[in-house]
Amino acid sequence: MNKTPRYFLLVFTWLLLTDYLQAQVKLPRLISDGMVLQRDTEVPVWGLASPGENLTVQFKGNTYTTTAGKEGKWALTLPPMESGGPYEMTLTASNQLKIKNILVGDVWVCSGQSNMELTMARAKPAYEEVVARAENSNIRHFDVPDRYNFNGPQTDLEGGSWISASPENVLQFSAVGYFFAKELYEKYQVPVGLINASLGGSPVEAWLSEEALKRFPVPYEEALKFKDPELIRDIQEKDQRNQREWYASLQEQDKGYRNPDKPWFMPAIDDTEWPEMNIPGYWADEDLGFMNGVVWFRKEIEVPSSMAGKPAELLLGRIVDSDSVFLNGKFIGTTGYQYPPRRYQIPENLLKEGKNILVVRIINNSGKGGFVEDKPYHIAAGEDTLDLTGEWRYKPGAKMPPTPGTTTIRFKPLGLYNGMIAPVTNYSVKGVIWYQGESNTGRPEEYNEMFATLIRDWRKQWKQDNLPFLFVQLANFMKAADQPGPSNWAMLREAQLKTLSVPNTAMAVTIDIGEWNDIHPLNKKDVGKRLALAAQKVAYGNKETVHSGPVFKSMKKKGNKIILSFTNTGKGLVDNNKGNGLNEFAIAGPDKKFVWAQAKIKGNKVVVWNENIPDPVAVRYAWADNPDKAGLYNKEGLPASPFRTDNWKE
Repeated sequence: MNKTPRYFLLVFTWLLLTDYLQAQVKLPRLISDGMVLQRDTEVPVWGLASPGENLTVQFKGNTYTTTAGKEGKWALTLPPMESGGPYEMTLTASNQLKIKNILVGDVWVCSGQSNMELTMARAKPAYEEVVARAENSNIRHFDVPDRYNFNGPQTDLEGGSWISASPENVLQFSAVGYFFAKELYEKYQVPVGLINASLGGSPVEAWLSEEALKRFPVPYEEALKFKDPELIRDIQEKDQRNQREWYASLQEQDKGYRNPDKPWFMPAIDDTEWPEMNIPGYWADEDLGFMNGVVWFRKEIEVPSSMAGKPAELLLGRIVDSDSVFLNGKFIGTTGYQYPPRRYQIPENLLKEGKNILVVRIINNSGKGGFVEDKPYHIAAGEDTLDLTGEWRYKPGAKMPPTPGTTTIRFKPLGLYNGMIAPVTNYSVKGVIWYQGESNTGRPEEYNEMFATLIRDWRKQWKQDNLPFLFVQLANFMKAADQPGPSNWAMLREAQLKTLSVPNTAMAVTIDIGEWNDIHPLNKKDVGKRLALAAQKVAYGNKETVHSGPVFKSMKKKGNKIILSFTNTGKGLVDNNKGNGLNEFAIAGPDKKFVWAQAKIKGNKVVVWNENIPDPVAVRYAWADNPDKAGLYNKEGLPASPFRTDNWKE
């Protein structure tokens, strides 16, 4: 039988179908069901169709028309609208699309690194009731997929959808973003849309456009280098090979797995000769010292009858770096890196009355391995809890060199702007909230110029010269210092403070709500509230709003004292240490050697002195990684920003 006619018929049909599919109207990911459109401004709508194809858009009783250009691109602009909804939008060309459940309100871009990315699911233990009551279809969230590109701004996102706040959906929201939106909605009763374009660990230069990067030769040259896909592939292959080899060698050497009949997670293992270690803590502080590789930990626990057989939750604080957990020989769970809190579910009937054996296998890649201090370590079942702190037995399974370093390509300059911000810049927005800086603390001296450049760059890309830009100053972190000294985190905060010289910006100070042992503090509610206060002032025109704590303005020397003046004093300055004296002030004479100082509030000023410094020249406040005793606030309950007067001139 001759199949040639049938073959040509199939080809012809396929070509017709291809032409038809190419003619279909296509929309960017952001323009989709559930979207929030920005009120009170012109709103672009855009997409693709066949070249020269006519297209109509029907929305809120009006019809708008346009024609696709030579490359199939089309765009039109909706006029300013009041808040409201839900509405439907119909787009008609050779096909017809309906976009449902559209709101008109305020749209905010949420960007930065992990403290903006951190979800309500991660923060849920601190906000169980908030999550349970999070039913509000007027607060919506679009999570921009993680993506980098060095060869040009991308025109669309690879995925993502608009979701409304509900007890289930809110777990996917940025926690900072949700609390920010919740505050704004409660005050203004206007729908709020959040576009979350953030990525943990990202430095500021990754979010700059190529044009903006040209001001900074070193990162710009690096961005140019990564335009080569072969270079990226070679780096990735080498990194993956090194990682595979390291972990394969680790697994092969681990004595805890060497005898398959008696792995060290089994309850019957005799651990009576294993040394003991107090948990939480780090084995670098024990006889093992700074050892990389695997260390096994075992603890015998006595479970009361009231907990036996019940499903339970196991909390193991945080562990450096990764862990696998076993209970009575059964695998419970694993976490692959150091930052997430360890929360594992114990199934029913696994806990038994009396003796139980809990085993944790820890892999340390470099530095100090072990159990992070000042975190919860217990088993909870119903109303009962079983404390897990105290003596554990431990034994090294394998000693290894540090894990080979890797190149985090997605953090290289330019990549995240092209992949995650450029596709969003056509979308009309109210403003930006930004939480980032931790990844730049190693180079704080360059941050101010880069960050200010980013703000101006994004305003240019969005074609909004005064786009409100609100940002979070770094929280307190790491152990508190006994004496005044240098601090990269303080310098980064100073760079952020200086960025307030850029018009239409505001900063939320958070040095009082961090956690010394966690770079991801769970108190995201106060961060969101403080950003919302900043929005009221900068974006909503509430000029009377006290949106910030005290900010250093000027100093005056009087004898052996320095008198400090501030802006944003609100109803007055207060000592939040409940009268125990203002702490975290340091003072120096001409030698610039800083020592702790006494300080007191006098009106709306602060007087600082040290009896051993007769000729003071400079003051520093909260100048530390973790100024945990900082107590200067205004009466509105907002903390003062850290500062130094070293270079202040009248």
